[in-house]
Formats: sequence, structure tokens, C-alpha cells
Amino acid sequence: MFQVLGITEAYNQHQTLQIWHSVVGEAISLATSVERFSNGELYIRVKNPAWRMELNFRKQDIIVKLNAALTGTMVKEIIFR
Repeated sequence: MFQVLGITEAYNQHQTLQIWHSVVGEAISLATSVERFSNGELYIRVKNPAWRMELNFRKQDIIVKLNAALTGTMVKEIIFR
């Protein structure tokens, strides 16, 4: 149906924003908030620099988990701010 309406990419972007909390878990979820997702880049607001550094170490694992949950390679990069 999304393909017929031409909104497949918009739906996939919305889905990415919705699953962030379930993929990363409660601790990370409490320290972050999703800002936006466009062109394969997911922008995440982080509460403090210590969390930002930790999440940068975990970035590749998080990307793999997000893409597995989305059944496709939607997320190419995560930018923590």
C-alpha cells in the first residue's frame, strides 16, 4: 500500500524513529531523544558528553540492530549531538 501511495520512504523513516527506544534499551533511551531521520542519517540528542562518548563506541552495534529490526539497510549513520 505504501508503494502505491509513494510514501514508502516516509513510512520507513517514521518506523525508524518509533523503534529507537526498543532497540537501544531503557538506559540509553532515558539518556537520548530522537531528533530526526533523513537520507540514512539518524540524529540523536544526548543528555551529556559522557553518554555521547559511550554511544559513539556502540554506534556500529546500534546501526546493525536498527537495520535488523527494520529488515533492511535504512540507517547508514548515527549522529550523536
